[in-house]
Amino acid sequence: MRQPTDKTVMHSYPGMVALVTVSIDGEENIMAAGWHSYISYDPPIYGVAIGRERYTYELVKKAGAFAINFLPMEKAEFIQQSGVYSGAKTNKFEVGNMPYDHGVKTGAPILRDAYVAYECLTIDVNSYGDHDWFVGEIIQFYRDDKKFLENGLPNFNELSIPLYLGRSTYTSVNKNSKLESHYLTEE
Repeated sequence: MRQPTDKTVMHSYPGMVALVTVSIDGEENIMAAGWHSYISYDPPIYGVAIGRERYTYELVKKAGAFAINFLPMEKAEFIQQSGVYSGAKTNKFEVGNMPYDHGVKTGAPILRDAYVAYECLTIDVNSYGDHDWFVGEIIQFYRDDKKFLENGLPNFNELSIPLYLGRSTYTSVNKNSKLESHYLTEE
């Protein structure tokens, strides 16, 4: 039974993990971010929370640009490594054997295995508690079209989407998942 509690209850998972990439002064880095969101469709704007103690924080702040990448379930171990290892000590791309290309607009790494990626120019940064919320205008989109249906929904015959549950544990939405559609119209 649900009870009042004085303890913090953080319930934002399961959820997708975005991989934030950045390139500045010849250095590339990547980090996993569980707190991120599309903010606006027109113009396209995306936001991500980055802890000020993270190595990626200063890089993104200095670069004024970043990329958001989404990887399939087969790359969940790399996603986890990207959130645990520090770029100050480890080249996460090498350790995880993750190839990338430089984005055409910002130069930020675009992961070759990403089924969707966005290049973003930072337009705002605000502090909230122990994280800063970086807001970027999406200036370049990338999508693997074979991973999506004509209606824009994921093609689960081609894609398994990882969902982070917490505590280094993942599950997926895939071709075996039960899907329900609830088309409603306002009267």
